[in-house]
Amino acid sequence: MTLFRIGFINVTLIDVFDLVMVSWIFFKVYQYFRGTRAGQMLVGLIILLISSFLFNALGLSATSWLVNQFQTVWVVAFVILFQPEIRRLLIYIGQHRFFQRIFRVGSSKSIDSIVGGSEELINRGWGALIVIQRETGLRSYKEAGMVLRAEVTAPLLVSIFNPTSPMHDGAVIIQNTMIEAATCILPLTDSTMIDPSMGTRHRAALGLSEETDAIVIVISEEKRNIAIAENGRFVEIGIDELALRRYLNDKLFISSGD
Repeated sequence: MTLFRIGFINVTLIDVFDLVMVSWIFFKVYQYFRGTRAGQMLVGLIILLISSFLFNALGLSATSWLVNQFQTVWVVAFVILFQPEIRRLLIYIGQHRFFQRIFRVGSSKSIDSIVGGSEELINRGWGALIVIQRETGLRSYKEAGMVLRAEVTAPLLVSIFNPTSPMHDGAVIIQNTMIEAATCILPLTDSTMIDPSMGTRHRAALGLSEETDAIVIVISEEKRNIAIAENGRFVEIGIDELALRRYLNDKLFISSGD
């Protein structure tokens, strides 16, 4: 059913709904990118899209063709220049509670082992870097470390991060219920916003969380507490074992990546 006409275009109820959905999607994407260079570029892309629609509706063929050419270049440039931001956006969508509830399979035994191991490491004053893989594959980091493929247990985590152990340097990567690898070297963040008092472990945790959807747990031997990095930022700093358990119960689900 046609509601009204704009030039030669018949606007129906479905068209209105479609326009509202597109506007809502652009608004949500802009909210995610707001305050970044990608957000500014997204505003420019939206202006071009609106201009193209208006010029088409008014029958301005030449102007519409010119705007369409810029629009194509703008989209390609946006994808090329802002690959990290787009990757994080897709990861953010995958982490939405709605999708997590669909694909989620709890792993309480792994959580118990991670929390128990973290508690023991804190009591002993030993530092640790624990990576929990989710949907983004971490094969390159695993292969560069020492492959273990051993079931996650608290005593194993404690023995790995024992300062006298040859495996205590670097991170362990956990996938599902298995410790896939140890002594893994993680990328350090380039962020200038990180607290200067934070050491290499914290920088490595933040660096990996910027590139993947992994949850990275940092245990500080100096402060004897826990920090959690996710999605390019520290979501928890200075927490205890109870807070760690609550966080993992809310976030952890089985991954299928490499």
